[in-house]
Amino acid sequence: MKLAAYRYRIALIPGDGVGPEVITEAVKVLKTVAGLESNLNFAFDCFPWGCGYYLETGKVMPADGIEQLGAYDAILLGAVGSPAVPDHVSLRGLLLRIRQEFDQYINLRPIKLLPGVSCPLKSVGREDVDMIFVRENTEGEYSGAGARLYPGTQREVALQTATFSRFATERVIRYAFRLAERLGRSVTSISKANALNYSMVFWDEVFRQVAREFPEVPARSLLVDAAAMFFVWEPRRFEVVVGSNLFGDILTDLGAAIAGGMGLAAGANLNPEKKYPSMFEPIHGSAPDIAGKGIANPLAAVWSVSQMLDHFGRPDWGAKVLKAVETVLVEGKYRTPDIGGSSSTEEVGSAVCHRLMTISR
Repeated sequence: MKLAAYRYRIALIPGDGVGPEVITEAVKVLKTVAGLESNLNFAFDCFPWGCGYYLETGKVMPADGIEQLGAYDAILLGAVGSPAVPDHVSLRGLLLRIRQEFDQYINLRPIKLLPGVSCPLKSVGREDVDMIFVRENTEGEYSGAGARLYPGTQREVALQTATFSRFATERVIRYAFRLAERLGRSVTSISKANALNYSMVFWDEVFRQVAREFPEVPARSLLVDAAAMFFVWEPRRFEVVVGSNLFGDILTDLGAAIAGGMGLAAGANLNPEKKYPSMFEPIHGSAPDIAGKGIANPLAAVWSVSQMLDHFGRPDWGAKVLKAVETVLVEGKYRTPDIGGSSSTEEVGSAVCHRLMTISR
């Protein structure tokens, strides 16, 4: 059966620091896919938003930025952040704004020890680190609700309100169970109900209610501090993991560390219904200390391209891209300094494209 031809419009936001360097290689991989698959075509438009844009205009992205991005099938983001701009300004001005306004309520982060990558944990094998973290991505602790009262006085008070709606909590937990059901895996919920007696007690109640809809899926709940301990001591416990915005953010960075480092950490911000564009990104940040040196690891950005292809309904190509990454890592000839090599960003990206062509013959 002949597949229909698809042309996807992708908005590129290279951003700051090493973002433009790794996005160049990610785009190179997508162009390689398009060259190998006549039914796939990608059109790219680049948006110069981020901290550099903020220093010129006073805004991280323009007022109509969301309207501009809404015309695209997906967004590929490099990184946002600069020592010259407060982190809360850059984060809320672009990344969180896109996630929330496009209802990208699923943040999907694979935590997998790839072949050819060393784990810093003693006596942990590749088969022990293989989980998918489903993070609630639009509310929770990052909803932005709160206030500063009596600023600059001894009476000053800062209020930060975490927001947990039943609608958003149910849908992220249900997504995790459906994913686990499809993959034949267990679900672990991350909570802190012993201390957070409203938000996390509510989260646990919803988790138990949704779990009853999936009697064949093993389900358990862990306190976030215990989960952090077991991420290090016994990562094999975790298969599909679901957590709130804050807990997911923290634990997936820990997961990246045990899976070989931030240079191998990919993330997808999904609107599963595809009503709005989804956004794909490496989660390593802008790394200003190495920006411009040409040594940033592009593999997290490339892995996020694999996630994008999955989202487009082409898991065959998503798997091929990830296989090309694994092959380059196993061969060991092309590695950036963060994973024990001396290759450049461009050399590693080109090696992935070459292996992708070999795999696809």
